Amino acid sequence: MSTTLGDDWEMVIGLEVHCELLTATKLFCGCRNAFGDEPNTNVCPVCLGLPGSLPVLNTGAVERAMAIGTALGCEIRPSSFHRKNYFYPDQPKDYQISQYDEPINTGGRLELPDGSVVGITRAHLEEDTGKTLHVGEGGRIHAADHSLVDYNRAGVPLVEIVSEPEIRTAAQARAYVAELRAVLVATGASDGRMEEGSMRVDANVSVRPAGNEVMGTRCEIKNLNSLRSLTRAIEYEADRQVALLDAGGTIDQETRHWDEEAGRTSTMRSKEEANDYRYFPEPDLVPLAPGAEWIERVAAGIGPLPAERRLALAALFDGGPTPAQRDQILAVVDLGLDPLLRSATDAGVPATLALARTANEVATDTDAALRLERTSFATLLGLEANGTLSATQTKAVLAVLLERGGGDPGGIAAELGFESLSSGSLAATVADIVAAHPDEWARFVEGDKKMTGFFVGAVMKATGGNANGKAVTAELARLAAP
Repeated sequence: MSTTLGDDWEMVIGLEVHCELLTATKLFCGCRNAFGDEPNTNVCPVCLGLPGSLPVLNTGAVERAMAIGTALGCEIRPSSFHRKNYFYPDQPKDYQISQYDEPINTGGRLELPDGSVVGITRAHLEEDTGKTLHVGEGGRIHAADHSLVDYNRAGVPLVEIVSEPEIRTAAQARAYVAELRAVLVATGASDGRMEEGSMRVDANVSVRPAGNEVMGTRCEIKNLNSLRSLTRAIEYEADRQVALLDAGGTIDQETRHWDEEAGRTSTMRSKEEANDYRYFPEPDLVPLAPGAEWIERVAAGIGPLPAERRLALAALFDGGPTPAQRDQILAVVDLGLDPLLRSATDAGVPATLALARTANEVATDTDAALRLERTSFATLLGLEANGTLSATQTKAVLAVLLERGGGDPGGIAAELGFESLSSGSLAATVADIVAAHPDEWARFVEGDKKMTGFFVGAVMKATGGNANGKAVTAELARLAAP
């Protein structure tokens, strides 16, 4: 189903992003906080909610929550914890310790790369639930033969970031989550790995007639774990609601499940309200009141945020980057590869070349790229920039560097049999190619730009890829000069 709202309807979207915090231990106990461990091995009486156990607040989790609030421009306030009462098998205590009417972070904003701004209502601390696995066809409870529960995740520290309902398209929702993820990773508060469940999104979606300020009835789509799913789910749900309203129906406020394979949402349960959870203050935890010195210390430890890093890269381009280069800069910063790019430009490599290699070749294997020695990368691009290696040769050497994590680019080039041509040899080769293609040469002299690619390609073929494209272009221009 594609979005067909047209000019008659408007989406109203609010997002709740849950991010697990990068702490060594859980929020209220000393159990290990780690993804992928053997099920039910990182548990204790506290996170299992056994009688007589008492929670003790994790200082590191508080600091990471404060870092998130600072990065989003929130006010960091005195806060308290409440018990959110509900029964699910993946919550062994039958309640979740969360923050209710006194969250640690309130207010705030997130500016997106296109300049639009989405308000942040709150960013509060809470503990994660366990994970239920439904064993059977489709992995859903209605078709399960039986269900298993892994409590390793129960009690892992979370920050839930709630946006204002100011998002108007699925594309803007995607941009918001992508930018928020980049901010979370930059602060060191979370790894933002949606594929591992350490970052999950609930989307509240409603529609209303265009120009109408009255909110429609919203439906919440739970646990979206990829940007693709987020976009598709919002578009489907908005279209579903419009179709229902156009047919004279009404929207029921409810929680819905997104089926990625089927590409549709379905009813999970009626939407709960705050009074359904019977919140009351957590009696075993005292209020949390960070002092000004502590808040300032946390803020001082936050490095440059993505927007600032993008501006720094854009400043490397005289006259500013092109739209395509802006997209590449966005991707490079999002992947955390801008320090690698800067290592090359700091060594004198042109920004255009450094960005192209980082965004195109390096970004294909981010894990390897993050291990790559920056000096090796800068040295290699220097060889391409000064004409020692062609673009094709550089890419081949770079593939080896990524595999090895570094090394001597010149030595690797020699291993691969790459030898740069002398200026005299290159000039002779270009002259031979020109002589063999008089018609094409005439078109080149007349200004046919397509012929530049023709001659460069022919020279590359004749030299086995050892020629430098810039040097070939320069030699062609010399020969064509009156």
